[in-house]
Amino acid sequence: MINIKRILCPTDLSAHSGKAVRYALALARAHEAELIFFHCTPDLDGEQKLTDSLLDYVDISDSRWRLITASGSDAGEAIMTLAQVENVDLIVMRSRRRPYAATLLGSVAEAVCRMAPCPTLVTHPGEIEWAGKTANSLDLKRVLVAYDFSSDSELALSYGLSFAQQHGAELHVLHVVPTRPKETTADGSLLSLASASTFSKTFAALKTAVPQNEVAGWFVRHAVREGQPYREVLDYAEDQGVELICMGASGTGFGMRALFGSNADRVLRQANCPILIARPLRPTVAAPVIAPVPSGAGVAFAGESQKGKEK
Repeated sequence: MINIKRILCPTDLSAHSGKAVRYALALARAHEAELIFFHCTPDLDGEQKLTDSLLDYVDISDSRWRLITASGSDAGEAIMTLAQVENVDLIVMRSRRRPYAATLLGSVAEAVCRMAPCPTLVTHPGEIEWAGKTANSLDLKRVLVAYDFSSDSELALSYGLSFAQQHGAELHVLHVVPTRPKETTADGSLLSLASASTFSKTFAALKTAVPQNEVAGWFVRHAVREGQPYREVLDYAEDQGVELICMGASGTGFGMRALFGSNADRVLRQANCPILIARPLRPTVAAPVIAPVPSGAGVAFAGESQKGKEK
């Protein structure tokens, strides 16, 4: 089972980012993990604003969470640097789901998913939710892993299996065979070249991907579909009422040669449930020097509040 010891939750203090806070809190409690709330702002009173924004969700006397603010204009870079400095195991953040603007300019969530030193869980407005309104519980029933037999999809499978076991959810493992040309059979009917032997072989290989000793007594469903990978993932998730999709940061047969080239970005922007982009953990780096920085002049970590926790 994946061991999550430290979770980072970036917030822009807006109302919609409160949903990510609920997920982060519930996951931290479920995994008994430390939780770091982070806000990147040019304001000198950023820490007080961050504290005020969290009062509806957290008990300020709880020593399991910390506040960190940073001065600077590049929130994505600040999030990724802090995640590596703090040796974070999971980032939980909110995306506003602005598909057209994101296509041209990208978004902070997408930038973090591309380069984060650890897996990132992204939530969106108007999606299926499984974090309790009080942030004390999780009601996760179905987890989907987009699996293409690559090393990153193996990592996504590890997270998907861990989440399913931790929260008593069904595990769905899906592989998509890209659409291939059609051939005509003897009776004149059309048959996809990927249909018969490829499907059976892929399905057999897919069933061996999850060790049987890991899923004894667990509900695991395997599926193979043909078509555009991102579309099949989205359709399957909607058909099955999936509440969490786990994907690798890169892949091979799944068509994800670059994470944000075509498939994963579309799933991230269009899915009706949270997405976990799995990435290998990167080694910790040396902490940056803490120093006063003028507004917009760069990023420096400051205003850290231990909230009763001694480092």
